[in-house]
Amino acid sequence: MAHFGHYGYDKTTVSDLAKAIGFSKAYIYKFFESKQAIGEMICASRLAMIMAVVDQAMDQASSPSDKLTRLFKAVVEAGSELFFHDRKLYDIAAVAARDNWPSAAAHGQRLHGLIEQILREGRETGEFEHQTPLDEASHGIFLVMRPYISPVQLQYNLESASLAAAQLPALILRSLAP
Repeated sequence: MAHFGHYGYDKTTVSDLAKAIGFSKAYIYKFFESKQAIGEMICASRLAMIMAVVDQAMDQASSPSDKLTRLFKAVVEAGSELFFHDRKLYDIAAVAARDNWPSAAAHGQRLHGLIEQILREGRETGEFEHQTPLDEASHGIFLVMRPYISPVQLQYNLESASLAAAQLPALILRSLAP
């Protein structure tokens, strides 16, 4: 992870990595079938860190509306943190999102599932409307969040990220009112 973090995914070869850590290239291939597999493991680790931040935010929420607001804020903050503090590892996440690696796809599915769960809970408590089909509403909210979830898109939306984390959930919540 340190080697990829220093040189970046695109500029690292398995040979470079083997030399840097003092193992043979063959030994690395004993554990990983490709450079992408190594990147996949690193990406999955970073996405798990983001999801830990999201889970913590969800645990502190008092209502479905609060959960939706905290979800958006946590994803934006964790993604921005990774961009600014681990730029080369952020680049791995961007490659994973661009190429739809399994870890990136699973991350998107988990976030989409959280949105659906929040909507379902909000409907059960009477906090959210019932008319819009659940899958349509959850997919629409996910699409609104995508520019701040996807590492490929977030890098182009950093200037508006904190404002979006405050305003977009409020707009979404108004549209969900019964």
